This record gives sequence, C-alpha cells and structure tokens, in this order.
Amino acid sequence: MALHDAPLGKSSAYPDRYDPNLLFPVSREENRRRLGLEDGRWPWFGEDVWQAWEVSWVRPGGVPAVAWAEICFPAASPAIIESKSLKLYLNSLNQTIFSSAEQVAETIKSDLSSASGSAVDVWMRSVDDSGEAVGRPGGFLLVDDESLDEVVYEYAPESLTASGASVSEKLCSHLLKSNCPVTGQPDWATVLIEYSGPKIDRAGLLRYIVSFRQKQDFHEHCVETIFTDIMARCQPERLSVCARYTRRGGLDINPWRSTEPAGDAGPRLIRQ
Repeated sequence: MALHDAPLGKSSAYPDRYDPNLLFPVSREENRRRLGLEDGRWPWFGEDVWQAWEVSWVRPGGVPAVAWAEICFPAASPAIIESKSLKLYLNSLNQTIFSSAEQVAETIKSDLSSASGSAVDVWMRSVDDSGEAVGRPGGFLLVDDESLDEVVYEYAPESLTASGASVSEKLCSHLLKSNCPVTGQPDWATVLIEYSGPKIDRAGLLRYIVSFRQKQDFHEHCVETIFTDIMARCQPERLSVCARYTRRGGLDINPWRSTEPAGDAGPRLIRQ
C-alpha cells in the first residue's frame, strides 16, 4: 500500500469493534536510502518510544477501564506505523471486553509486532502513574539562546561543524519543528544530543535544528537524519540523538538513535 492510502489527513469513521487491520505500516527503507544507508546496515541502536494516552476497553461486567500505554518499536523493524492508523486501532478496543490490562497489552503487542515486522514491547500504565515530567533532563545545556548571524528555514546540514580536542557534552534544543509529510501539520519536539568527540559548534547546531522548520518528514526519519548528519559532519566517537515530540491526537512519538546499545528516550517532558 502507498502512503496516500493511509487514513492520515482523511475523514475517518471511528470503529466500534476491535480491528487490527486498521494498522497501516510504512516502510523505513525509502528514507534510509535517502540517507545513503544500505538495507540492514544501520549505524545505530535505537527505538521509537510511543506514549498512547487514550487507551480504553470494557471489563467483564461491562464497566469500562482506562489506561495509558508505552509502546517501543525497535529501530530495526522494517516498518513504522502511521500514527492515525494506530489511533483508530486503539479506539477499536474501546467496546471490546478484556479480562485484564495484561490481556490488552498482549493483544496490542501481538498486533503491532505483526504490522511492523518486528517484536514490539508494550506496557500498560495506570492513569494514576503518570510519572514526573521535566523541562529538560539534568545535565543538558540549552543551545537555543546562541547568537546566529544568519537563520535559515530550509534544511541546511552544512551548518554542522566541529573542531578541536575531544569533549563530552549533552546539548538540548526545544526548537525542533518539522511538518507531517501527508497533512503538513506542524510537529514540535525537544531534541537531546549526547556526544564525545571534536567540540560541536553550538551556533551551527542551533542553525541546523532551526533549518528543519519547513522540512516534511516523519518523526523517526528526522531523528535518523540528524544522527546521520552529525556523524558525517562532526565525526564524534560516540553519539546519541533523541527527539521528544509533543502529543498530537493522544499520541507522542519519541525516537532515539545511538552508537551505544544501552541508550533510551529519557524522561517525559513538560510539553508531553
């Protein structure tokens, strides 16, 4: 199926019965070819961590239950799931009877693993267990107030430079904005970058992040682009890139890519 067949950007009737066929996979391959990467030879470890805030089902006896879910897709999965199709799928659970939250999680896990082509992890969370949100994680330096001689709003990877002796830094910007490639709607994120290597020019990094402002791409593709550009132009010895996107339609998507296998998406942020 082509992307124009996805439900995104179209009027949709919300389902009232469980239907895993609503899930719409989108291949990762085309974007990775644009980045010059061969199939199966990715220079990163990583996951796409989704937080789904509108999960409901019916308990035996007819009383509804609500929860939120954390869903982790491995970056090596052949496909991502188009976000509106996941929203429609989750809504198809609303009038379905499940014996427990664990059964709901197992059902979602099975369906998403089948649709994405790789094993997905799913955790159900109580709405009383929201966790503590932060503005930015501790130790990250904000680059948003760096002085820029020129600001550009078109993708500008040439803005990235690094030089000098090796350093280890944690850098953060709240200014990552890209646009949905189907609807054109804005997607907002905080980007977190950890690296060791030649010192990255912070003004150049800010200019680069702002240059995504008119870029049309999915969240996952933006993070992979940022990771690949920093690796190519700054040549760090170690690199992790995570983007924590704001919630839209009851979902937020938080991809991370790292040269280290033990990375993660970090804590939930205020804008989520």
